[in-house]
Amino acid sequence: MSPRVRLRDVAAAAATSPKTVSRVINGDPRVSEATRDRVRRAVLDLGYQPDPLARSLRRGTDDTIGVVVDSVADPFFASVAGQIERIALPKGITVMIASTNRDQEHEREVLERMAQRRVAGLIVAPISGDHAHLAGLSCPVVFVDRRATGMEADSVVVDDHGGAHAAVRHLVDHGHRRIAFVGHEPELDTLRRRLAGYRAALHEAGITEEFLVASSPDRDEIVHATADLLASRRPPTAIFSPSTRSSMRVLPVLHRLGRLDVGFVAFGDLPLADSLTPGVTVIDHAPEVVGRLAAARLMDRIAGRPLPTEVITAPLRLIPRGSGEVPA
Repeated sequence: MSPRVRLRDVAAAAATSPKTVSRVINGDPRVSEATRDRVRRAVLDLGYQPDPLARSLRRGTDDTIGVVVDSVADPFFASVAGQIERIALPKGITVMIASTNRDQEHEREVLERMAQRRVAGLIVAPISGDHAHLAGLSCPVVFVDRRATGMEADSVVVDDHGGAHAAVRHLVDHGHRRIAFVGHEPELDTLRRRLAGYRAALHEAGITEEFLVASSPDRDEIVHATADLLASRRPPTAIFSPSTRSSMRVLPVLHRLGRLDVGFVAFGDLPLADSLTPGVTVIDHAPEVVGRLAAARLMDRIAGRPLPTEVITAPLRLIPRGSGEVPA
């Protein structure tokens, strides 16, 4: 068995110090490009593999980051977490993923346990309205999908208000005047913003009539409420769904009842959306982009790069596939 290549061996081959080699390996920007190139060549030539246990002991943290989301079964958060893994794993960083199931107490327990494991950083889709209890964590935190409140932290979000406004405006442009908002109870900031965008679009179009179905998409209430709404004496001609989980409950109702004459726009793409007839028109909030931006910002924070705290907004786009173009 060949002897293990050590940091000092890489330093000797690169004609620099072990400390400089360590800085290059850990992504420290305070190293010249020429020195960085020499170190990288020496690492490749010698086949150097960092010892993760030794590095963890030196830094006082594990080479692990925690990702805490509503549910790993949610297609949006599953894609976000998958993108974070794709970025972290090649860097030798393990990703630990947990679901809160929108339970504030469970969220606190999960975050406390991850902090006790001395993770290098956290990416969190927060449930609680006040995140001040996270300010005491020793590791950096980046929020996704929701803005931080009560503490200074980076957030990667989308324009929830603007996306909902664009969805409803699209339905209005296709002749709809009775447009329903069918989704979660707006206890989260994201959903409050989407509801506000829905209302703003109605107001701008001179529409005063609202149709609201606010129920948990994890239970059958939303299924029954949607069916009752469509069977009412004055039903909506179109539906805006503010989340993927809501869409996955509402769409089967429309198809089961044969109500493909109802316009439908979903906030968030969903599996097989382009395979249905008609295809599902969506506001795509690009979970892969959200995951990539969040992972990049957390890596910057872990590396100690001096950056201002930011709310980073990922782009949105409307994808017309047929359901949102059904005329009133």
